[in-house]
Amino acid sequence: MQQNRITKLFNIQYPIIQAGMIWASGWRLASAASNAGALGLLGAGSMYPEVLREHIQKCKKATDKPFGVNVPMLYPDIENIMEIIAEEDVKIVFTSAGNPKTWTTWLKERGITVVHVVSSVKFALKAEAAGVDAVVAEGFEAGGHNGREETTTFTLIPMVKEKIRIPLIAAGGIATGRGMLGAMVLGADGVQIGSRFVASEEASSHLAFKQMVVAAEEGATQLTLKELAPVRMLKNKFFNDVQDLYKKGPTVDELKALLGRARAKKGMFEGDLEEGELEIGQIAGLIHDIKPTEKIIEEINAEFESVRKEISSF
Repeated sequence: MQQNRITKLFNIQYPIIQAGMIWASGWRLASAASNAGALGLLGAGSMYPEVLREHIQKCKKATDKPFGVNVPMLYPDIENIMEIIAEEDVKIVFTSAGNPKTWTTWLKERGITVVHVVSSVKFALKAEAAGVDAVVAEGFEAGGHNGREETTTFTLIPMVKEKIRIPLIAAGGIATGRGMLGAMVLGADGVQIGSRFVASEEASSHLAFKQMVVAAEEGATQLTLKELAPVRMLKNKFFNDVQDLYKKGPTVDELKALLGRARAKKGMFEGDLEEGELEIGQIAGLIHDIKPTEKIIEEINAEFESVRKEISSF
């Protein structure tokens, strides 16, 4: 695969970013992804500051390749998390769920490459204006917390590409080489993949959750809780409880009370498939096995090259 703007920006072999997902993206997954030629990301959203420091240090020992940290800015302890990232000399930070102006300048002053995750053209332009080095445009298909615009990846990528000049990474509904090629034909310079890496051997998510992802079929996920923060999850008992509450016309406080605390940890990390919040993307219906991260990346790239040659013969 030829070098492009994303591989050059991160000094990686393939324009693939392993998403920094809560409860899945620890040092084992991030280092495995980086060692396989992608960019591995640690998911800081589910880590206390000192736990993040430990994962950064272990990741450094496990790989000599570039890796980064994904930081959802809506979480507490953001100041401590950013200080630890700087102290540990992490060179790449992906920010999400917040205003990119808040931390971009601070990070770049410390020599850190900054990427911001967006769900619309409007926010992509704001991120570019804030000085980020690249944006991840994430479509409505994606798992976990999602944009309110409900714009799908297929339409979002070319619309963002039309308006920005900085490198563009596509996310949402991508798990294969075909998906990667499609995203790049639409204008992306690279792809960020989450759900496929949940079903990897190195992901820190619970085996029971991984197995449920593998068993999922088309239509197994749905976006809900838009009044709090839109989130796509597998349909289970907790999801059904939410839908039952919606039939009564709940207040925001009633929704918060049902959600409670640590719902995602309970499901994705502890393996409670009934009461947990099981965040995953629509592409789960195309994920059929749990494999080593290296093998996943190898298969994505092999399919990408194969389909690219196939298309070029048209």
